[in-house]
Amino acid sequence: MARSAPRRPLFARYYAHVAGPALEKAGAARHRRSLLEGLTGRVVEIGAGHGLNFPHYPPGVAHLLAVEPEPRLRALAADAARAAPVPVEVAGARGERLPADGASFDAAVVSLTLCSVGDQAAVLAEIRRVLRPGGHLRFFEHVRAVTSGTRRVQRVLDATVWPLLCGGCHLGRDTVAAIRDAGFTVTALRTFTFPAPGPAGTCVLGTAEKPPAPAPPPERSGPPRPSGRGAG
Repeated sequence: MARSAPRRPLFARYYAHVAGPALEKAGAARHRRSLLEGLTGRVVEIGAGHGLNFPHYPPGVAHLLAVEPEPRLRALAADAARAAPVPVEVAGARGERLPADGASFDAAVVSLTLCSVGDQAAVLAEIRRVLRPGGHLRFFEHVRAVTSGTRRVQRVLDATVWPLLCGGCHLGRDTVAAIRDAGFTVTALRTFTFPAPGPAGTCVLGTAEKPPAPAPPPERSGPPRPSGRGAG
């Protein structure tokens, strides 16, 4: 049986009215623009929140399916979709079970999402399913720290209060390794500190590709045909 959509009303209010605006004030918009630059065709965004990415989608996007399981954030995303520069369909679903056919999207987007999904491997497998061969996954995530000391802090926080206070978020996930383990090829990757040094400050922004469809095997030629001429 599929798990019901998570309801985190307190965290949803906090993220929509406090954490989200704070990230924008710290300069998240420039990372969102970089994340989405050049996208075209049909795109699915997993964990769309209340739609902070919507204003930054380029006009080449023909259709955006924005998936958000949390009801309060999803309602805010539906409001934001009305002002988006591209056609947006907001849907309530979990990343582990996307409401889409296989190979039906040109690109997928995750933005500060893979830290909080219940089953990271399952979500990435589902993204791979709905992407066409050669399709791209764009990701902007906070991840496991570079230094051993900060990693220890992340492990302690992940095992105690952080997921409870921050909507299921985990600080110490090795998300880039998980993307590769899901069968994607990482083609671009930038690591940086945002919004400030600390347990949640190590971020990555990049692109990964679903392998293209294999080329069809060459046609096998039959045995040589007789020329029809006798020996001279």
